[in-house]
Amino acid sequence: MTNHDPVSDHYHHADLGSAILGALKAAGKDINALTLDDLMLVDEFHTRGRAGTIELADLAALTGAAHVLDVGCGIGGPSRYLARTFRCRVTGLDLTWEFCRVAGMLARRTGLADRVTYLRGNALALPFADQTFDVAWSQNSVMNIADRNRLYGEIRRVLKPAGRYVFSDVVAGPNQPLHLPVPWARDPSISFLLSAERTSQCLAAAGLRTLVLEDRTGDALANARARTSAPEPLLGVHILLGEDFPAMAENMFRNFVEERIGLVQGVAACK
Repeated sequence: MTNHDPVSDHYHHADLGSAILGALKAAGKDINALTLDDLMLVDEFHTRGRAGTIELADLAALTGAAHVLDVGCGIGGPSRYLARTFRCRVTGLDLTWEFCRVAGMLARRTGLADRVTYLRGNALALPFADQTFDVAWSQNSVMNIADRNRLYGEIRRVLKPAGRYVFSDVVAGPNQPLHLPVPWARDPSISFLLSAERTSQCLAAAGLRTLVLEDRTGDALANARARTSAPEPLLGVHILLGEDFPAMAENMFRNFVEERIGLVQGVAACK
Protein backbone atom coordinates (compact mmCIF):
# COMPACT_ATOMS: atom_id res chain seq x y z
CA MET A 1 0.00 0.00 0.00
CA THR A 2 1.38 3.39 -0.94
CA ASN A 3 1.04 6.65 0.84
CA HIS A 4 0.56 8.73 -2.31
CA ASP A 5 -2.70 10.64 -2.35
CA PRO A 6 -3.47 14.37 -2.14
CA VAL A 7 -4.41 14.34 1.55
CA SER A 8 -1.36 12.35 2.64
CA ASP A 9 0.80 14.57 0.44
CA HIS A 10 -0.56 17.63 2.26
CA TYR A 11 0.54 16.25 5.65
CA HIS A 12 3.74 14.54 4.50
CA HIS A 13 6.93 15.21 6.43
CA ALA A 14 9.75 12.83 5.55
CA ASP A 15 11.53 13.04 8.91
CA LEU A 16 8.83 14.18 11.30
CA GLY A 17 9.93 12.06 14.26
CA SER A 18 13.46 13.43 14.22
CA ALA A 19 12.18 17.00 13.89
CA ILE A 20 9.93 16.59 16.94
CA LEU A 21 12.62 14.90 19.05
CA GLY A 22 15.12 17.59 18.07
CA ALA A 23 12.73 20.34 19.17
CA LEU A 24 12.06 18.51 22.43
CA LYS A 25 15.78 18.26 23.14
CA ALA A 26 16.24 21.94 22.35
CA ALA A 27 13.43 22.71 24.81
CA GLY A 28 15.25 20.76 27.53
CA LYS A 29 12.95 17.71 27.61
CA ASP A 30 14.05 14.16 28.39
CA ILE A 31 13.10 12.40 25.17
CA ASN A 32 13.36 8.99 26.82
CA ALA A 33 10.79 9.81 29.50
CA LEU A 34 8.31 12.18 27.92
CA THR A 35 5.12 13.40 29.56
CA LEU A 36 1.87 14.39 27.88
CA ASP A 37 2.50 17.99 28.89
CA ASP A 38 5.89 17.88 27.16
CA LEU A 39 4.14 17.06 23.89
CA MET A 40 0.87 18.97 23.95
CA LEU A 41 2.06 21.95 21.89
CA VAL A 42 2.77 19.65 18.95
CA ASP A 43 0.58 16.57 19.30
CA GLU A 44 -2.72 18.32 20.08
CA PHE A 45 -2.97 19.07 16.35
CA HIS A 46 -6.39 20.74 16.24
CA THR A 47 -8.06 24.10 16.69
CA ARG A 48 -8.26 24.42 20.49
CA GLY A 49 -5.34 22.29 21.67
CA ARG A 50 -5.46 20.42 24.98
CA ALA A 51 -8.45 22.43 26.24
CA GLY A 52 -10.53 21.12 23.35
CA THR A 53 -9.48 17.55 24.06
CA ILE A 54 -10.41 17.86 27.73
CA GLU A 55 -13.88 19.23 26.88
CA LEU A 56 -14.53 16.54 24.31
CA ALA A 57 -13.38 13.84 26.72
CA ASP A 58 -15.84 15.17 29.32
CA LEU A 59 -18.63 14.80 26.75
CA ALA A 60 -17.49 11.26 25.98
CA ALA A 61 -17.98 10.13 29.62
CA LEU A 62 -15.34 7.42 29.22
CA THR A 63 -14.56 4.57 31.59
CA GLY A 64 -11.53 2.34 31.82
CA ALA A 65 -13.46 -0.48 30.16
CA ALA A 66 -14.02 1.47 26.94
CA HIS A 67 -12.35 0.68 23.64
CA VAL A 68 -12.10 3.92 21.67
CA LEU A 69 -11.49 4.38 17.94
CA ASP A 70 -9.73 7.67 17.13
CA VAL A 71 -10.54 8.41 13.47
CA GLY A 72 -7.86 10.65 11.99
CA CYS A 73 -5.59 10.32 15.00
CA GLY A 74 -2.69 12.37 13.63
CA ILE A 75 0.39 11.85 15.79
CA GLY A 76 -1.72 10.70 18.70
CA GLY A 77 -2.05 13.50 21.25
CA PRO A 78 -5.76 13.02 22.08
CA SER A 79 -5.50 9.22 22.08
CA ARG A 80 -2.65 9.29 24.56
CA TYR A 81 -4.55 11.78 26.73
CA LEU A 82 -7.58 9.46 26.81
CA ALA A 83 -5.46 6.40 27.58
CA ARG A 84 -3.55 8.14 30.37
CA THR A 85 -6.53 9.91 31.94
CA PHE A 86 -9.22 7.23 31.72
CA ARG A 87 -7.04 4.09 31.48
CA CYS A 88 -9.03 3.00 28.43
CA ARG A 89 -7.79 1.30 25.26
CA VAL A 90 -7.51 3.46 22.16
CA THR A 91 -6.96 2.43 18.55
CA GLY A 92 -5.88 5.31 16.33
CA LEU A 93 -6.36 5.30 12.57
CA ASP A 94 -4.85 7.77 10.12
CA LEU A 95 -4.31 7.96 6.37
CA THR A 96 -0.76 9.27 6.71
CA TRP A 97 1.94 6.67 7.32
CA GLU A 98 4.35 9.07 8.99
CA PHE A 99 1.72 10.22 11.49
CA CYS A 100 1.07 6.61 12.53
CA ARG A 101 4.78 5.83 12.83
CA VAL A 102 5.46 8.93 14.95
CA ALA A 103 2.36 8.29 17.08
CA GLY A 104 3.68 4.82 17.94
CA MET A 105 7.12 6.18 18.75
CA LEU A 106 5.68 8.82 21.08
CA ALA A 107 3.44 6.24 22.74
CA ARG A 108 6.52 4.20 23.63
CA ARG A 109 8.35 7.25 24.96
CA THR A 110 5.39 8.19 27.16
CA GLY A 111 4.92 4.66 28.51
CA LEU A 112 1.54 4.14 26.85
CA ALA A 113 2.32 1.55 24.19
CA ASP A 114 0.26 -1.05 26.08
CA ARG A 115 -2.90 1.08 25.82
CA VAL A 116 -2.72 2.72 22.39
CA THR A 117 -2.33 1.19 18.92
CA TYR A 118 -1.94 3.06 15.66
CA LEU A 119 -2.86 1.81 12.20
CA ARG A 120 -2.65 3.32 8.75
CA GLY A 121 -6.05 3.10 7.05
CA ASN A 122 -8.90 4.81 5.26
CA ALA A 123 -11.83 6.06 7.32
CA LEU A 124 -14.15 5.27 4.40
CA ALA A 125 -13.30 1.56 4.70
CA LEU A 126 -12.51 1.01 8.37
CA PRO A 127 -10.42 -2.17 8.81
CA PHE A 128 -12.44 -3.44 11.77
CA ALA A 129 -15.28 -5.87 12.35
CA ASP A 130 -18.82 -4.72 13.04
CA GLN A 131 -19.58 -3.59 16.60
CA THR A 132 -15.94 -3.44 17.75
CA PHE A 133 -15.81 -0.12 19.62
CA ASP A 134 -17.62 1.50 22.53
CA VAL A 135 -16.75 5.03 21.40
CA ALA A 136 -15.63 6.55 18.11
CA TRP A 137 -13.77 9.85 18.37
CA SER A 138 -12.83 12.37 15.69
CA GLN A 139 -11.28 15.70 16.51
CA ASN A 140 -10.94 18.16 13.63
CA SER A 141 -10.17 15.30 11.27
CA VAL A 142 -13.07 15.02 8.81
CA MET A 143 -12.49 18.24 6.85
CA ASN A 144 -10.58 16.29 4.19
CA ILE A 145 -13.40 13.77 3.65
CA ALA A 146 -15.98 14.49 0.95
CA ASP A 147 -18.21 11.42 1.39
CA ARG A 148 -19.56 12.04 4.88
CA ASN A 149 -22.45 9.61 4.41
CA ARG A 150 -20.01 6.79 3.85
CA LEU A 151 -17.76 7.96 6.70
CA TYR A 152 -20.58 8.09 9.23
CA GLY A 153 -21.95 4.79 7.96
CA GLU A 154 -18.58 3.16 8.65
CA ILE A 155 -18.42 4.72 12.10
CA ARG A 156 -21.93 3.45 12.84
CA ARG A 157 -20.97 -0.02 11.61
CA VAL A 158 -18.00 -0.44 13.95
CA LEU A 159 -19.80 0.93 17.04
CA LYS A 160 -21.48 -1.39 19.50
CA PRO A 161 -25.28 -0.96 19.80
CA ALA A 162 -24.91 1.33 22.81
CA GLY A 163 -21.91 3.10 21.28
CA ARG A 164 -21.34 6.83 20.92
CA TYR A 165 -19.62 9.01 18.36
CA VAL A 166 -17.85 12.01 19.89
CA PHE A 167 -16.63 14.69 17.51
CA SER A 168 -15.20 18.16 17.06
CA ASP A 169 -15.51 19.61 13.55
CA VAL A 170 -14.52 22.72 11.71
CA VAL A 171 -17.76 23.59 9.90
CA ALA A 172 -18.66 25.82 6.98
CA GLY A 173 -19.87 29.28 7.90
CA PRO A 174 -22.37 31.41 5.94
CA ASN A 175 -19.65 33.30 4.05
CA GLN A 176 -17.56 31.54 1.42
CA PRO A 177 -15.03 30.82 0.04
CA LEU A 178 -12.24 30.19 2.53
CA HIS A 179 -9.01 32.07 2.69
CA LEU A 180 -6.33 29.49 1.90
CA PRO A 181 -4.04 27.87 2.89
CA VAL A 182 -5.43 26.49 6.15
CA PRO A 183 -3.99 23.65 8.25
CA TRP A 184 -6.01 20.95 6.46
CA ALA A 185 -5.69 22.25 2.89
CA ARG A 186 -3.49 24.39 0.71
CA ASP A 187 -6.10 24.46 -2.08
CA PRO A 188 -9.83 23.72 -2.35
CA SER A 189 -9.37 20.24 -3.83
CA ILE A 190 -9.02 18.55 -0.42
CA SER A 191 -11.26 20.78 1.73
CA PHE A 192 -14.81 19.53 2.29
CA LEU A 193 -16.58 21.45 5.04
CA LEU A 194 -20.23 20.93 5.95
CA SER A 195 -22.44 23.25 7.96
CA ALA A 196 -23.37 22.17 11.49
CA GLU A 197 -26.92 21.48 10.30
CA ARG A 198 -25.78 19.36 7.37
CA THR A 199 -23.44 17.43 9.68
CA SER A 200 -26.38 16.44 11.90
CA GLN A 201 -28.39 15.43 8.83
CA CYS A 202 -25.61 13.16 7.56
CA LEU A 203 -25.21 11.61 11.00
CA ALA A 204 -28.94 10.89 11.14
CA ALA A 205 -28.89 9.32 7.68
CA ALA A 206 -26.17 6.93 8.91
CA GLY A 207 -28.16 5.90 11.98
CA LEU A 208 -26.50 8.24 14.48
CA ARG A 209 -28.78 10.49 16.55
CA THR A 210 -27.22 13.78 17.66
CA LEU A 211 -27.53 14.12 21.44
CA VAL A 212 -25.30 17.16 21.96
CA LEU A 213 -24.13 19.81 19.50
CA GLU A 214 -22.26 22.77 20.98
CA ASP A 215 -20.92 25.82 19.18
CA ARG A 216 -17.32 26.53 20.20
CA THR A 217 -16.56 29.11 17.55
CA GLY A 218 -15.92 31.86 20.09
CA ASP A 219 -13.32 29.76 21.89
CA ALA A 220 -11.71 28.79 18.60
CA LEU A 221 -11.53 32.43 17.53
CA ALA A 222 -9.82 33.37 20.79
CA ASN A 223 -7.31 30.57 20.28
CA ALA A 224 -6.65 31.64 16.69
CA ARG A 225 -6.19 35.27 17.76
CA ALA A 226 -3.66 34.24 20.44
CA ARG A 227 -1.75 32.07 17.98
CA THR A 228 -1.33 34.88 15.44
CA SER A 229 -0.05 37.33 18.06
CA ALA A 230 2.34 35.05 19.96
CA PRO A 231 5.87 34.09 18.90
CA GLU A 232 6.10 30.50 17.65
CA PRO A 233 7.57 28.21 20.34
CA LEU A 234 10.37 25.75 19.60
CA LEU A 235 7.83 22.95 19.76
CA GLY A 236 4.55 23.48 17.96
CA VAL A 237 2.28 22.34 15.14
CA HIS A 238 4.39 24.37 12.71
CA ILE A 239 6.73 21.36 12.77
CA LEU A 240 3.98 19.27 11.19
CA LEU A 241 2.88 21.81 8.58
CA GLY A 242 6.08 23.45 7.41
CA GLU A 243 7.05 26.91 6.30
CA ASP A 244 3.58 28.06 5.27
CA PHE A 245 2.15 27.52 8.76
CA PRO A 246 2.19 31.28 9.58
CA ALA A 247 -0.06 31.91 6.58
CA MET A 248 -2.32 29.04 7.66
CA ALA A 249 -2.63 30.46 11.17
CA GLU A 250 -3.41 33.95 9.85
CA ASN A 251 -6.05 32.57 7.51
CA MET A 252 -7.68 30.55 10.29
CA PHE A 253 -8.09 33.76 12.25
CA ARG A 254 -9.52 35.61 9.23
CA ASN A 255 -11.88 32.76 8.40
CA PHE A 256 -13.27 32.71 11.94
CA VAL A 257 -13.62 36.51 12.10
CA GLU A 258 -15.36 36.67 8.71
CA GLU A 259 -17.70 33.75 9.55
CA ARG A 260 -16.30 31.56 6.82
CA ILE A 261 -15.77 28.74 9.33
CA GLY A 262 -17.02 27.75 12.77
CA LEU A 263 -16.28 25.05 15.29
CA VAL A 264 -18.75 22.62 16.84
CA GLN A 265 -18.41 19.65 19.14
CA GLY A 266 -20.95 16.99 19.94
CA VAL A 267 -22.06 13.48 20.74
CA ALA A 268 -24.19 11.16 18.64
CA ALA A 269 -25.62 7.81 19.70
CA CYS A 270 -26.52 4.73 17.70
CA LYS A 271 -30.24 4.72 16.88
